[in-house]
Parts: sequence; structure tokens; C-alpha cells
Amino acid sequence: MIERALFRNSETSFLIGIGCESEFVLNADLNWNALDEFIDVHKGKTLFTVINYQLGLDILTIQRNPNQLPLMRVWIPESTFLYEGVNAYLLEGEYNELNHQLAEELFETTEEISAIQWTAKIDRKNYLERVNKLKEHIQLGDVYELNFCQSIESQSVELTSIQPFFKRMWDANPTPFAGLVETENWMLASASPERFIQKKGSKLISQPIKGTAPRGKTEYEDQENIQGLESSKKERAENVMIVDLVRNDLSRLATKGSVNVDELCKTYTFPTVHQLISTISCELREEVTFSEILKATFPMGSMTGAPKKAAVELAQKYEGFSREFYSGSLGVIYPNGDFDLNVLIRTLVYNQESKKISCGVGGAITILSDAEAEYEECKVKVGKILSLFGSCQW
Repeated sequence: MIERALFRNSETSFLIGIGCESEFVLNADLNWNALDEFIDVHKGKTLFTVINYQLGLDILTIQRNPNQLPLMRVWIPESTFLYEGVNAYLLEGEYNELNHQLAEELFETTEEISAIQWTAKIDRKNYLERVNKLKEHIQLGDVYELNFCQSIESQSVELTSIQPFFKRMWDANPTPFAGLVETENWMLASASPERFIQKKGSKLISQPIKGTAPRGKTEYEDQENIQGLESSKKERAENVMIVDLVRNDLSRLATKGSVNVDELCKTYTFPTVHQLISTISCELREEVTFSEILKATFPMGSMTGAPKKAAVELAQKYEGFSREFYSGSLGVIYPNGDFDLNVLIRTLVYNQESKKISCGVGGAITILSDAEAEYEECKVKVGKILSLFGSCQW
């Protein structure tokens, strides 16, 4: 098959990559110099990248299980298109009719999708027990906050393309950091609302999401849910703790005194949920490389907790699955060296070898968390996405 990748570029456009002219895969040897050299040598071209959450365990020197998917992949497409309106326009690389057609097909009417039976890998009883165990760790002072996740899966699924899934997700829930990747061995379709990190010139911007409320069935109920979210001590505390963590991460890269909280706990509304999002920025020191930024900030605070290493270790112990691309990142490195990377949440991942399609979901656990409420929040976050393709046994 011919590889395809897509990443939302602006409110009205997407970048689409077809094929692979050249690639770099970061393996367990963590050859950061080779990564920076690959990016530097290809400056002036658009690069796509996918980052595996498991890479974060290596960065934090935490032992992990062998990964089935690449730790990180950066590649240059054969043809890069800008999709705007209903047309794809060639930006870089070789033009041919097939690549142009493959780009425009990403937004065409989808083929039928056979109904999927999703199954949560942790049942309700086990989920509640694990959350309460994690609260005991918090009570003991092992961590202050931890992002605890679970995997919703379906086995024996035969896919030749994940485009129909992406198109249905996009039509139902057009999110600011949506994306797609199709390769011979794996595919993903993301309806992510969250930015991990963006570089614009000398400025670095991170926008963690922490704090969730469902959309209301009426305008009145919707406004009540917003007010409840904004006044919730628990939800705001989740967000503020991660803001402090991100400030600390960025301070390792920033010029003195330049780390700033531009927005704190601002409510953003999406088709299925309301979320609290904070924006933290800094001015980068000169000559900071892509790998240095990654090592200082990944895995992202919103998907880990505080302190980061302790939170990641506990999550790995209690979750019982390898997150792989879920909780990782998809994005684009632009020709001038700027980049934009999302957080791979609200994301379907398909493994061609195992024939498994999965959707991870999680939330922040603090001392104020109620296990039942956390379980219901997971349903709010991905329930509507899963229902687009079948039913889920929680």
C-alpha cells in the first residue's frame, strides 16, 4: 500500500503526505544526534512525525516492555499537499495523478464499516479498585496527580484503510489537532483536541488539557455544566498541577524569566465535551535542538502526572497495557524548523499484524477523585467515538 499521512494545519486546511521519500526511525539506542541530523539535513522540506509514548519511558529511564510499534518515526513524503476547501494542492515533491487522488480521497464519502464490538480491557470493578489503590499512593505522598488510562479494544479486525474511520470521526467531531497515518504495518486515526507543543520562531507553546465536563442536552444544561467545570476545585487543581509541571519542563529550555502562563484553566467547548485548557509559553535559548525539546518535555504532563517519573512508573504498574501510540504524539515539522505536535488522545490505532484496533482513554487521579466519577468520565470522553463504529462492553 502507499503510505498516507494527514495533520490539521489551520482552521481551514490540512497538510497531507503521500508515500515516503526518506525516513528516520528512532530505536531503543536513542541516537538523538542522528535524529537532529536527519531533521537538519532535510530543512526546507515538510516532515511528518509520530512519537510512541513508550519513548517517554526510555527518556525517563524506566524499564518497559518490548514495543510492537516504532518508538519514533520521522519521514518525508514523496508528495506533500495542502488540502483546502475540497481540493488538494501540491506543495512539495513529485506530482502524479495517483498521489493527488489518494490525497483528495481522504475527505471523500467513506465506504461502509462493519460494526465493531468494543471491549474495555479493565472491567468496572477492577477499574474502581485500581483508582482507589492509586489514591492510597497519593495519600502516602508517592505522587500528587497521576493520569490513569485503560484500553478499549476489538480483535480480529481486517482493515485495508483507516480513512473511513477518520472521515466518520471528523464529520462527527472536527477537532483542532486531528490527523491520520496509514502504513503497511500500522494505522491511526485521531480526533485529538489537544496540542502537546508548538514551536513558532523562538517561542515554544504547550497547551495541556485537564478538566472535563460533558455537553448538556439543552443550552441551559450546557451552561450549567460549564459553570460546574469552572467552579470545580478538583478539576482546577488537576489543571494547575500540570501547569506547574509544564512550567518546570519549559524552564529547562527557556531564556531566563521567559516562562509564562498565558491562559489558566480556560474553558474550550468541543462537540462532545467541555475542557479546561491552559497555555504556557517560553522563549527558547539559542541553538536548542528538536531532540533537546523532546527530552525536556516528553512524555507530556497531561498524560503523566506529578512528579512525572513516579507517576509514569505507577501508571505502568496499574494500567496493565502498553500505551504505544496512545498518549504519544503526531505532528509536522515545517520547512523553516518550526513544528506542531498533538497529543494522541481520542485516537484509534490499528496493528496490521495482530489485527487489533484500540482506543485508549484515561483521566487525572488526585486525592479529590471519585472512582465512579472517573469511570463515567472515560465513557464521556470516548463513548461517542466508539458508538460511531459499534457498541462497547464496559
